Amino acid sequence: QVQLVESGGGSVQAGGSLRLSCEASDYSTPVNYMGWFLQAPGKGREWVASIHTLRGDIQYGDSVKGRFTISQNSAKNTLYLQMNSLKPEDTAIYYCALAYGYSPLRRESDAQYWGQGTQVTVSP
Repeated sequence: QVQLVESGGGSVQAGGSLRLSCEASDYSTPVNYMGWFLQAPGKGREWVASIHTLRGDIQYGDSVKGRFTISQNSAKNTLYLQMNSLKPEDTAIYYCALAYGYSPLRRESDAQYWGQGTQVTVSP
């Protein structure tokens, strides 16, 4: 059973930074895409960013372009999300996702596995 374990969430003031990590284990190769989604209170999951684990292709949602950076350390089976210039509207639970499909990971339905989520709170 694939396991995705996120860490690195917390509370920060607007303008601050956080780095999220997602360690993956017990998965079969090749994994095509990994990515991050967020879920704000009372809303559905929203795509943040994704990376093709073999080619390194990266895509970002419009709301985070220029502020967030997705990266991976293949040797450590770990996915990262560096979040800079955080805004109160970034407050959400952030989920790591894994997809074996060939389509870019952009929709909740594209992912086969999810982490448990990590809370990010940004105060004004």
